[in-house]
Amino acid sequence: MITAAPAAAAEGIEFVDATLSATDEGYSLSSNFSVELTHALEDALSRGIPLHFKLQLEVSRPRWYWLDDVAIKSSRNIRISYNVLTRQYRASVDGSLYRSFAQLDDMLALLRHPGRWLVAEPNALKADANYTVAIQFGLDVSQLPKTIQVTALGSGDWKMSSGWTRFNYKAETK
Repeated sequence: MITAAPAAAAEGIEFVDATLSATDEGYSLSSNFSVELTHALEDALSRGIPLHFKLQLEVSRPRWYWLDDVAIKSSRNIRISYNVLTRQYRASVDGSLYRSFAQLDDMLALLRHPGRWLVAEPNALKADANYTVAIQFGLDVSQLPKTIQVTALGSGDWKMSSGWTRFNYKAETK
């Protein structure tokens, strides 16, 4: 198990820490972020526009003779929305796990701590090999309605990303 230290901050989303660990089921990632929605995003959410966030992971092994060997490349999508009629916030993870929340801050806790995520099979990494783990979390602007995408491209209020954070990991076997 390797834990990454805090890295650079980004507007709205800041990387806190991440842990990649070997389990009986495979390799799992736990991550934490500091997430604060901008006023424009809160306003859009309160008007019923769903927001899509993407957590991306890439585990690669450097090679001196060619490009890095990418052993794991995976992404997780989290969709948050607000129903104006029921006054309930709703979140879904990868389109399957749905949860309802009464308060915005309770729903943001899901974004801040996305939970354990199984990213690869047990034999995906070579034992005792050194890898570079890259992780990024941010708003997926391409999932917004087309009219808002035009606004988002020109506005800093819609650009929320932790940026890529990298740390080293020595593969374990379980």
